[in-house]
Amino acid sequence: MRKSRPKKRVLLPDPRYKDPIVTRFVNMMMYAGRKNTSYAIFYNAISLVEEKLKEKNGLDIWRKAVSNVMPTVEVKSRRVGGATFQIPTEIRNDRKMALSIKWIIDYSRARNEKTMSEKLANEIIAASKNEGASIKKKEDTHRMAEANKAFAHFRS
Repeated sequence: MRKSRPKKRVLLPDPRYKDPIVTRFVNMMMYAGRKNTSYAIFYNAISLVEEKLKEKNGLDIWRKAVSNVMPTVEVKSRRVGGATFQIPTEIRNDRKMALSIKWIIDYSRARNEKTMSEKLANEIIAASKNEGASIKKKEDTHRMAEANKAFAHFRS
């Protein structure tokens, strides 16, 4: 590479909980620059989680859900001698966070509830209990890595 790596941008914390990870989640959930709409969906989902589970702090449940969905290994395709192998690799912390956030958002969008807040709240509740589609995605990823453990020596 001729140029140096770009500097990591620092995210501002969100207005209500003062947490930059919430801002990251909201940014990944946002469509067409509608950040206020995205914040409203997130905050409504957290309040729905608090109502359904009768907890005081829905943000802790959200953090638990995100940490439950975080994968530790993933498979990457690598071409060796005309054959393509799925090689299991460890994941960096920022990528773990990005994958878990992305999976929670994607699988909450695919749910069958009426509003996005309800979908997100139910996916957060399911993920905090180690259930749901996002947890299944994590387990499938780990299973794939385990099945291709024999090709780990191709790692570069």
